[in-house]
Amino acid sequence: MELGLVGLGKMGGNMRERIRRAGHTVIGYDRNPDLADVQSLEELVGKLPGPRVVWVMVPAGAPTQSTIDELAELLEPGDIVVDGGNSRWTDDEKHAEELAAKGIGFVDCGVSGGVWGLENGYALMYGGDAEHVARVQPIFDALKPEGDLGAVHAGKVGAGHFAKMVHNGIEYAMMQAYAEGWELLEKVDSVENVREVFRSWQEGTVIRSWLLDLAVNALDEDEHLDELRGYAQDSGEGRWTVEAAIDNAVPLPAITASLFARFASRQDDSPQMKMIAALRNQFGGHAVEKK
Repeated sequence: MELGLVGLGKMGGNMRERIRRAGHTVIGYDRNPDLADVQSLEELVGKLPGPRVVWVMVPAGAPTQSTIDELAELLEPGDIVVDGGNSRWTDDEKHAEELAAKGIGFVDCGVSGGVWGLENGYALMYGGDAEHVARVQPIFDALKPEGDLGAVHAGKVGAGHFAKMVHNGIEYAMMQAYAEGWELLEKVDSVENVREVFRSWQEGTVIRSWLLDLAVNALDEDEHLDELRGYAQDSGEGRWTVEAAIDNAVPLPAITASLFARFASRQDDSPQMKMIAALRNQFGGHAVEKK
């Protein structure tokens, strides 16, 4: 099968290589000419035989919108666009409608696997009409991990990115739990080898996971994480997960708390804690620290 791939960064570049290893032809375009196989989207579309499949792997929001807008003018009826970035599911519905007006199919695909996906495979969650998914299936099969698991047709357009969004929300909460447990272990005097405690959990425990394995890797590189600043960005999908929970009246206390913990990490001197300290001093005479 021949595929056009737009966006050849950390994820897209490795995906191109994995698809090629499976025997497919990939023509890649990136704004960085050192990474690209062609110099423009127009050239990419021109090199693909019809009916075409073009996979978009660029940042969510305006970059994805502008790419799909340009492809809509270049592609022909019967072609298919796959959005494999981290787009919001509501954008998928709009993109599908805009492309359908030109006879172009649309599939949204949540992709998980990060920098390890080239060797381990990518977990895929895709949404769209069955006929469009079937056209892309050889590429899904090339990207997914070996075996029967690791890929799912989650439902109609938007379902793939919605599933990936929830996946990332769960990831937020799991990482927060590991982080809180690590801090508590580091705090007490009686535990003398926190790294090895984490390592011991990798076998036989109910909390073993790939995230735990990665935590051990990080502690092997920097045992007490002394080289890191306590700051964590959020990709946006945690926020979307909480917003969707509010819209659907679904309680997500753990995921919501993990998102707010990310926000707290960006405050060197928390205004909220100032008020809490002031109130404790007022009602209980508790000591406060002055600058």
